[in-house]
Amino acid sequence: MAKRRGDRRVSTDQVKENQTRKTPSSPRYLNYRFVIFMFFSIFIPIVSFYIYRMKYTTTTTTTTTTTLSVYERGLIKPITNYQETLTENFKVSENTSRRNYTYPVLAYITPWNSRGYELAKRFNSKFTHLSPVWYDLKSDGADIVLDGRHNADMGWISELRKNGHALVMPRVVIEAFPNNLLRKKQQQDKAIDLIVTECKEMEYDGIVLESWSRWAAYGVLHDPEMRNMALKFIKQLGQALHSVRSERKPENYLQLIYVIGPPRSAKLQEHDFGPRDLQSLSDAVDGFSLMTYDFSGPHNPGPNAPLKWITATVRILLGATSSSELNLARKIFIGMNFYGNDFLLSKGVGGGAITGSDYLTLLEKHRPVLQWDEESEEHFFVYSDNNQIKHAVFYPSLMSISMRLEEARALGAGISIWEIGQGLDYFFDLL
Repeated sequence: MAKRRGDRRVSTDQVKENQTRKTPSSPRYLNYRFVIFMFFSIFIPIVSFYIYRMKYTTTTTTTTTTTLSVYERGLIKPITNYQETLTENFKVSENTSRRNYTYPVLAYITPWNSRGYELAKRFNSKFTHLSPVWYDLKSDGADIVLDGRHNADMGWISELRKNGHALVMPRVVIEAFPNNLLRKKQQQDKAIDLIVTECKEMEYDGIVLESWSRWAAYGVLHDPEMRNMALKFIKQLGQALHSVRSERKPENYLQLIYVIGPPRSAKLQEHDFGPRDLQSLSDAVDGFSLMTYDFSGPHNPGPNAPLKWITATVRILLGATSSSELNLARKIFIGMNFYGNDFLLSKGVGGGAITGSDYLTLLEKHRPVLQWDEESEEHFFVYSDNNQIKHAVFYPSLMSISMRLEEARALGAGISIWEIGQGLDYFFDLL
């Protein structure tokens, strides 16, 4: 027997109800969908934008000028707070040409931090030397090459020279195998020729050379013979540069600044650059960029560059000979960091360098209590992240920089800044 379909009768009222019920194709349904679509696609993004802008407005504020410097605004002090930093960091004195530090000031600029290029132009008059990090001297099989011209920004250099007198001296890092470079006269001659020729063709005022830390890493400085060869090469390069007159200013010769690391104790190790090395190179080298920073690290969290350590390091390099101390001190450019560090204090080891914008973001987010460490003479703060992991942040302040400038002035030394794109705008009022 076949199964019968259910025989349903639909009333007239039910038909009318069904005709008025919303269906996916009805105009009223489509209007609701349209309103929902417009809400999510337009309204929410607008609200999100304003929330973002309110949250990050301080860290992205454009630099403004004021008639008063940080000295006159009373901002250089050990007791300060995060609100003051957030409010004042982008305000700089309108007199950007005034120099407060009269000894040499070397500023590094890195291609990966373009902000440094703009700050170099804006505060050009504050610097005596500018060193863009552009070049590497490398081994290429049995040959040697100078790599980095593609980094050079001649338009930027031209703008600098229109408005200031700072010497442009790109950094050259020696990556070439030291056993080949230092033992083979042909390679030494070619390396020197490559550097001098590049300075002539690009109209540089000289170079900043970094090699000592690389040679120490290779272990060659433990060998007295190789160590002497290393010093001899630096001397020959300096003499070659000094024999060439500047293309722009014939009255000046090309200069050489040499990068050196800080000895870790008065008892020098074989790889340390010490007072005898300083004396040996003093005639061939126009300045020594001393890397007095990175005192602490993730494995030993703490200050970036304790002031007492900086002073002790310079004293070690100057040695006990008081007669030549002043002459040598003026050739030392004491390193000052414009970056900071954010270290983990719990749940493992970690952390690393932070820039000024990173620092401001942390201040806004965590609203910490800024503390002054009397021992290192640096500001720091402690915070806990979203995972309840405790951090310590050490970043330069007006007070810490000012004290280091005063110490450098007392020693009769210059300064070298690594690197200006990582600092806060109002730091430049101090220079």
